[in-house]
Amino acid sequence: MIAVAVLALDGVVPLDLAIAADGFSRPRLADGRPAYRVRVCAPEDEVSAGLFGVRAPWGLDELRGADTIVVPGTTDPLRPSPPATLDALRDAAAAGCRIASICSGAFVLAQAGLLDGRRATTHWRGAADLARLHPAVEVDPDVLFVDDGSVLTSAGAAAGLDLCLHMIRTDHGAAVAAEAARDAVMPLERPGGQSQFIAHEPPAPSGSSLAPVLAWIEEHLDQDLDVDDIAAVAMMSSRTLSRQFRRQTGTTPLQWLLRARIRAAQGLLETTDLSVARIARRAGFASPATFRDRFRRVVGVSPQRYREAFRTRATPPPALTAPTSR
Repeated sequence: MIAVAVLALDGVVPLDLAIAADGFSRPRLADGRPAYRVRVCAPEDEVSAGLFGVRAPWGLDELRGADTIVVPGTTDPLRPSPPATLDALRDAAAAGCRIASICSGAFVLAQAGLLDGRRATTHWRGAADLARLHPAVEVDPDVLFVDDGSVLTSAGAAAGLDLCLHMIRTDHGAAVAAEAARDAVMPLERPGGQSQFIAHEPPAPSGSSLAPVLAWIEEHLDQDLDVDDIAAVAMMSSRTLSRQFRRQTGTTPLQWLLRARIRAAQGLLETTDLSVARIARRAGFASPATFRDRFRRVVGVSPQRYREAFRTRATPPPALTAPTSR
């Protein structure tokens, strides 16, 4: 039987905790035996879970005997984790334990150095902060989960269930995982590479030196911009601009520009009746075909599918300046 330790830290997100604990408690093998032994651990006798407290039956010592450790997210991912917790995670990783995180739990793994040199993901709201605070981590904000062998990370809570099902399938095969998915009324086939759907992440930390540049980009999305144009506005060389973008946003200027255009297109798809061709022009894409291709790559579905899923009500489109030809 595979031993799973679910690590509840102070400020643990209740849904993340429940997904991990319940997700591994329910699966049964073909003969009816439990597929996992699950224990909820905490560094203290009681930790806060927002509206209530959690009294975990086991402490950090239980991590030593675990085959898998799952770290749910916390409400304040930027808060430093207790040194004893980070040491326990490092020791477990060194002993060969598989370690996974749900949502902002990735910040705990990053603080422990377990994500250095690895590809990882987290909730899209925290992806920029994770990349900024931990530049040695290759943050991919566009996927549901990342399986990097002994270390796995997932996006928001629902993606945590995707990750649990993925690990169950890896451990015990498709039949056991499919039964667990049916119990959870959850589709089994949502591959980790599927997009998180929403790309509305904040552009940069408050007070960032790039904030005026990012605001200028947002106001000129419909123009034909390149790195030299952005560097000129920032009054930097292209190389310096790229370094600053990587340090402050975790990505490149052109990737940030692309995602800004996608965010603008999402807003128009959600709130207007504009055609896809007009939205493509307003968001700064060279053609509707290019727009559809880039949108699908970033968001994971076509613009039309996105509109059907997230449409609210039609409102007059915001005024944008006319495209500037070059």
